Amino acid sequence: MKQLPLPFAPHQSYAAADLISDASNAAALAWLAEPARWPLGRLALHGPAGVGKTHMLHATVARFGWRLLDIAALRGLPPPPTTGLVLDDADQASDETALFHLINLCAEAGHPLLLAGRQSPARWPVRLPDLASRLRATTAVPVAPPGDALLARLLEKHFADRQLRTEAGFRAWLLPRLPRAAAAIAEAAARLDRAALAAAVPVSRSLARACLATLLDPAAPFDDQDDYVTAVAPPSPERGALL
Repeated sequence: MKQLPLPFAPHQSYAAADLISDASNAAALAWLAEPARWPLGRLALHGPAGVGKTHMLHATVARFGWRLLDIAALRGLPPPPTTGLVLDDADQASDETALFHLINLCAEAGHPLLLAGRQSPARWPVRLPDLASRLRATTAVPVAPPGDALLARLLEKHFADRQLRTEAGFRAWLLPRLPRAAAAIAEAAARLDRAALAAAVPVSRSLARACLATLLDPAAPFDDQDDYVTAVAPPSPERGALL
């Protein structure tokens, strides 16, 4: 009989200590370390989902004491900033006038503004000409898909965030069978977590083959060894209880 896990989101660590320098993010980390160098006081990180943009934004907020804004709450005329501001998913802003005013207010007050989105700001589909001009003038730094070492650390981190204790041997088996994308790493950890909780079984290679069938590389050699090399930690209050 399957157990049903309550839908509590796992705690995700955005600690600066968990940021891993890699060729994919080295330029972004270098720019983030020196806001005084940002032309016009603005910087935009851009790259696909799951490459660590949000993590870098949170680490920057903690380092400099800036304020992280909610993109969904950006409406009308924002109040004058009193410190540096950070806006994730800025390319999803529904109120273009509010974003335009935010850029101007930060420039007038001399406070840095850090943005993040999937594409370079010059390619955001905005209709307001003045906003488009401000975005084209914003220094944009790409964050590329991670390299091998970073992918391995990401897999380890996602398991740790979900309180899944895993052995290096299992991760070494799993990683080369997954797509080389940070978003796929996160999805694999989430599926394994849900499947292990629902079935009340430890994570194993057979469980991974079953719940990650659409992610695993079909060309990878089949390995019938099925050691139960991980143990599922008892659910904590953050993860929720089992019914």
